Amino acid sequence: MFRNRFLALILALAAIALGGCSASTISETPTPAATATATPTPIPAPTPTPIVDLSGNWTGQYSGPFNGTFVLQLNESGSALHGVIELSSPPETLQISGTVTGSSISFGAVGVVTYTGTVSLSGASNLSMSGSYTDIANGHTGSWSATGVPGGAG
Repeated sequence: MFRNRFLALILALAAIALGGCSASTISETPTPAATATATPTPIPAPTPTPIVDLSGNWTGQYSGPFNGTFVLQLNESGSALHGVIELSSPPETLQISGTVTGSSISFGAVGVVTYTGTVSLSGASNLSMSGSYTDIANGHTGSWSATGVPGGAG
């Protein structure tokens, strides 16, 4: 019995000592309240507008697996392009459609040919464009360039 009382006394003293130590040595620091962080809403990049209205007549040339000249009649509505291209070699007239974004242009005839390139304006009315074309049937590529008058006949 003496042993049980002795053990109970030690446990009681240990509990008092631990309780007293924890109360005297640990200071509670208030935890800051969590604050809501606002997630910024991404702002979409503005779509570059075409440098000028590309509607009108264009004359140009192409080289590569096919060499020749062309006349391009374009109608622009916003960034959409529609029109007709008359090729000299092989002689063919094709309906085309495409887009212009900033100075980048892309157009072609579905399943036949695609043209990509850039448009540049020098001076008040010297408009030109140039780039590369791909013949869809055989994958051959070449280069092209054209000149026109912005917003009117070339």
